[in-house]
Amino acid sequence: MSEQQHQNFETLAIHAGQPADDRTGAVVTPIYQVSTYKQDGVGGLRGGYEYSRSANPTRTALEENLAALEGGRRGLAFASGLAAEDCLLRTVLKPGDHVVIPNDAYGGTFRLFAKVVERWGVRWSVADTSDPAAVRAALRPETRMIWVETPSNPLLGITDIAALADIARGADARLVVDNTFASPYLQQPLALGADVVVHSTTKYMGGHSDVVGGALVAAEAGLGEELAYHQNAMGAVAGPFDAWLVMRGIKTLAVRMDRHSDNAARVAELLSLHPKVTQVYYPGLPEHAGHDIAAKQMKRFGGMVSFRVAGGEEAAVEVCNRARLFTLGESLGGVESLIEHPGRMTHASVAGSALEVPADLVRLSVGIESVDDLLEDLRQALGA
Repeated sequence: MSEQQHQNFETLAIHAGQPADDRTGAVVTPIYQVSTYKQDGVGGLRGGYEYSRSANPTRTALEENLAALEGGRRGLAFASGLAAEDCLLRTVLKPGDHVVIPNDAYGGTFRLFAKVVERWGVRWSVADTSDPAAVRAALRPETRMIWVETPSNPLLGITDIAALADIARGADARLVVDNTFASPYLQQPLALGADVVVHSTTKYMGGHSDVVGGALVAAEAGLGEELAYHQNAMGAVAGPFDAWLVMRGIKTLAVRMDRHSDNAARVAELLSLHPKVTQVYYPGLPEHAGHDIAAKQMKRFGGMVSFRVAGGEEAAVEVCNRARLFTLGESLGGVESLIEHPGRMTHASVAGSALEVPADLVRLSVGIESVDDLLEDLRQALGA
């Protein structure tokens, strides 16, 4: 075993893939803002670098770091989370294949399946992935992939990754887990049997609302090579500065996720007792349907909280509009707290489908500010 395989998460986050620069001793990986590389004779590549779509030293450092954090054989960094998903789908699937997707998925993922890959001949159907029996019933002879978000977006549903990994293996299908909400600090899907992990590194990995990116981490080296081939062939790679920003964010991922989790737990407690809140979705609450499974497969419960507001859609929109410290905006996972109305914002693309979210739903990305200030802002936004 290498020395890195014995290191703890916090150490890997800071050091994996990022040795001090050989030439200068710089302790932070340089930004190689370069498109092409001098060759030592025709075909004589220095370190394997020839053109930055194919490989770039800054992106390589991030990709090695991602693989180490998720416990995978190959990590790949993309221009966005959806670019990563697109590369995965076109690498693994072919026309005629079938995918089971969650009934509570990110709107952009649903749009990719329903409006893009379906036109290519890939079929999909929806199942409640928190229910293994429902997933098993949704399988077809041509099913080649089961797609999971856990916790899911925006209803914080929890899926038993190990149980679905068994189902996928029995069906000769691959299990893909979108680990964006948990991050590798809180959850390790590959260790539970998943084949591929997907991330929007825009979110908790970057952590500062200043970069857009995506990632794939493959459990098996052969699949990793196939994904790398398609990454180069399709070209939606992370640029060097974006890769550098994500690496900078990852260095503090562990301490940030602990603070996000601490604050979210307090927010969920306040909301669960508030007379104007009819339901709270947070896996850390004992009454959450997936609490026991989340406690088994996650280190903490994360920083995302959703809730439903008495009074319906307009009341929920008003809560979003009255918030002051919680910034009204899409995305999540930054150090600052955000609030949004999924039905009209991030999940508008699923309106009228089996994935449509409740109209009275509000989603919070709980940041790392003083939790007392966050609680006070929610009290006033709710009108109490």
